[in-house]
Amino acid sequence: MTVLTAASRLSTEPLLSVRDLCVEFPTRHGVLHALDRVSFDIAPGEILGVVGESGAGKSLTGAALIGLLEPPGRVSGGEIWFEGRRIDDLSPEAMRSLRGRKIGAIFQDPLTSLNPLFTVGQQLTETIRAHLPLDAREARARAIDLLRQTGIPAPEARIDQYPHQFSGGMRQRVVIALALAAEPKLIVADEPTTALDVSIQAQIIGLLKRVCREHGAAVMLVTHDMGVIAETCDRVAVMYAGRVVEIGPVDQVINCPAHPYTIGLMASIPSMSDERERLQQIDGAMPRLNAMPSGCAFHPRCPQAGPRCSREVPVLMDVASTRAACWVHAAQGVSA
Repeated sequence: MTVLTAASRLSTEPLLSVRDLCVEFPTRHGVLHALDRVSFDIAPGEILGVVGESGAGKSLTGAALIGLLEPPGRVSGGEIWFEGRRIDDLSPEAMRSLRGRKIGAIFQDPLTSLNPLFTVGQQLTETIRAHLPLDAREARARAIDLLRQTGIPAPEARIDQYPHQFSGGMRQRVVIALALAAEPKLIVADEPTTALDVSIQAQIIGLLKRVCREHGAAVMLVTHDMGVIAETCDRVAVMYAGRVVEIGPVDQVINCPAHPYTIGLMASIPSMSDERERLQQIDGAMPRLNAMPSGCAFHPRCPQAGPRCSREVPVLMDVASTRAACWVHAAQGVSA
């Protein structure tokens, strides 16, 4: 069992490196650009949260990483590097092998990840034997151990049950066990707690944190819940209209946000100490892919927008310990 300390995380090279990732969808009316030059790194053992409104591109980024873009969606630019190897240009067969062995996936609805016609044990042992050199008896023993690690009571008995015999929270634990079956280095978790009640959410969050600590796995956690981000993640990337608008340590982004969109997100969260009659809101709505404004996509809703914001797309710039894509900081002399 490998336990990664904070110091060792900082000294290692990125496990995953995404550079200028672009995803597009060809349609009869033209090409829709869903992701526009998305870049970030994830270190071994790190949990990176990806947050934003519905349609911001969070889940699409995760799908692009694991090679599960729905046609006609396609990666149209940029590079994805994993363990020093470029993976965005792999063949479907090579990507399928990598996805099972090195990269695990946890999806929002466990019912879409589990086959209702097979027992949980059959699905676990099949996954294990596909990626690890184990016989049927050894694979079953590992499956039982994975169920035990993920908090399934009486795993020796429940391994032979079907998905419909598990509650929602237990099914999500089974999906996490499936993601861990081949001891992956990276787990892409797409809204893993959204369909669960608050108490089960806390258990799943604790489980993900323990997986990182004990197995040294990195996690890309896609969510719209800032509470989950604050409780779970080391760093957070804020997405808006297919772009990363701010990225940095979670405490810094939450307490001292640098991008106007992040500032609006933080201000819209109710506080336990403030006595406000109305919550603050961000006026307007996120633009549609076929009606993307020029320059910064957020400028029609931004209270700090200037003439440059409508003409040029901002790049990520260093702002204290975070990076924000906002021309306000360029005007203040912050280096890009």
